[in-house]
Amino acid sequence: MSQNTKDGMLTIAGKSYNSRLLVGSGKYRDLQQTREATDAAGAEIITVAIRRVNIGQDPNTPSLLDVLPPSQYTILPNTAGCYTAKDAIYTLQLARELLNGHKLVKLEVLGNEKTLFPHMPETLIAAEALVRDGFDVMVYCSDDPIQAKLLEEIGCVAVMPLASLIGSGMGILNPWNLSLIIEQASVPVLVDAGVGTASDAAIAMELGCDGILMNTAIAGAQDPVRMARAMRLAVEAGREAFLAGRIPKRFAASPSSPMAGRPA
Repeated sequence: MSQNTKDGMLTIAGKSYNSRLLVGSGKYRDLQQTREATDAAGAEIITVAIRRVNIGQDPNTPSLLDVLPPSQYTILPNTAGCYTAKDAIYTLQLARELLNGHKLVKLEVLGNEKTLFPHMPETLIAAEALVRDGFDVMVYCSDDPIQAKLLEEIGCVAVMPLASLIGSGMGILNPWNLSLIIEQASVPVLVDAGVGTASDAAIAMELGCDGILMNTAIAGAQDPVRMARAMRLAVEAGREAFLAGRIPKRFAASPSSPMAGRPA
């Protein structure tokens, strides 16, 4: 297993982080709310859709980096909106130029616009090319243990299986597959996509995930800043519960008070 049995910081590509909650930067009312929610989440890694968010591509519009400067946060460029390996590779090469040689990236290659499910053959092609090009690749993938292991063997620094469809808020639909991925991994496993509320985040962490990436669950909430705070607490609680070790489930009652020594 990766770091799942260790009580310590989250380490990705040799850098350690206190927070195990990674957040997106899209869908907020404005850049100020983006900053407030990011701080409430306690996040240190913020993912940025290069095709949708300005980080310097357009000098005539406000840049996300004005409110979330790389000196304070780790910016994680992603390939949201890419449907081929070629487009994903080009997008991250552009991000590297915009961020002065930045290596840590999030790869996602989508299969179609309806489900936003990962296109795994194209993902594998892009991952191999990006790793060969010197990128540290965190990769969005299906909850298939075989595919997840292939991505790790290619050299990805983290695998990020979906809990359910992006933006669906359906929570973890297949905890068994997720557990298999966690059990076999020697790199961090982070749930990416599908978390809807704090209990979903806690469950993911109780299963042994190293962290969670979310955007819509926070930005789409009626009060994004409060939801960000709730998600931070849920991730922390879930991690503590995992490390503490839950009691086994039983089909019989087990009294809380000792029975020994009581009169018959």
